[in-house]
Amino acid sequence: MSAVLEVRGLEKAFGGIRAVNGVSFEVREGEILGLIGPNGSGKSTLFNCILGQLAPSSGEVRVDGRAITGMRPATRVFARPISVASSSAATVGDSPVVPPTTTASLPSVR
Repeated sequence: MSAVLEVRGLEKAFGGIRAVNGVSFEVREGEILGLIGPNGSGKSTLFNCILGQLAPSSGEVRVDGRAITGMRPATRVFARPISVASSSAATVGDSPVVPPTTTASLPSVR
């Protein structure tokens, strides 16, 4: 089974600060990938490069084998959408914490 998302040698630098340094991984159909690290370790920058919010300094991002590196989100047309679930927790009713993936599926209440 081939990878639906491939990240190869992705780097992002802001001036002399290297926020992402040679990250490579792949995600196959049905897999869920988690990324953990301390504040300031480049997690959000990595995902912003993958999602097209930031152009990487070097490296490549591919979806279903198609290069999408540096493409803005509005110019992408995919059979498979890419999304990120935040690690923020929410309280709902008597439940102390609801995982972000569950929270996203709940109806909006105002």
